[in-house]
Amino acid sequence: MESNLKITSRIHRAAFELFAEKGEMQVSISELAQAAGIARGTVYNHVPSPEELFETVAGRMAEEMHKRIVASFADVTDPAQRLANGIRYFMRRAHEEPQWGRFLIRFAFSHDALNGIWTGPTMHDVVDGLGQHRYDFRPDQMNSAIALIAGAVLASIFPVLDGQRTWREAGSDTAELVLRGLGVDAAAARSYATAELQPLPDCP
Repeated sequence: MESNLKITSRIHRAAFELFAEKGEMQVSISELAQAAGIARGTVYNHVPSPEELFETVAGRMAEEMHKRIVASFADVTDPAQRLANGIRYFMRRAHEEPQWGRFLIRFAFSHDALNGIWTGPTMHDVVDGLGQHRYDFRPDQMNSAIALIAGAVLASIFPVLDGQRTWREAGSDTAELVLRGLGVDAAAARSYATAELQPLPDCP
């Protein structure tokens, strides 16, 4: 017999897939039960508030990606390299997990629960890079710098999902252009954007 934790995990996974496929922030109990392969009553027992399910699923998605990105930085100290790697990890995961990519591009700008994706490691690396004079923009432009990164990442995921570009091409080009936009010189930006990229670690 499955534990309550495993059942809840199945429900959340089913909800995540439904949100990504439908592009909507609400799903019915019947849809959840069918997608998770469990009875409607079991869904009711494990989902106290269906109205808050999207927020729960989106928040966990942001937290999980945050932890995996942080884990990937264990041996990387340069904030510009961390930023370039992080951008490419988003492209790589969107390619390897298309539903994850679709969920991200559909909801990343429309729900507060996903803000942690941009205000976590990304924000820290931009702040560190600016403090170390790796970037060249005014401190009062920080929010615009984060918007630049987020917009570039999300826009570049579209052609990856459509099969128009490989994740390596999209990831390297996006990382290079973002770094140049932040003030990194062309040669260094290209070097950061094409450095060897290890697989994204599992969630700690």
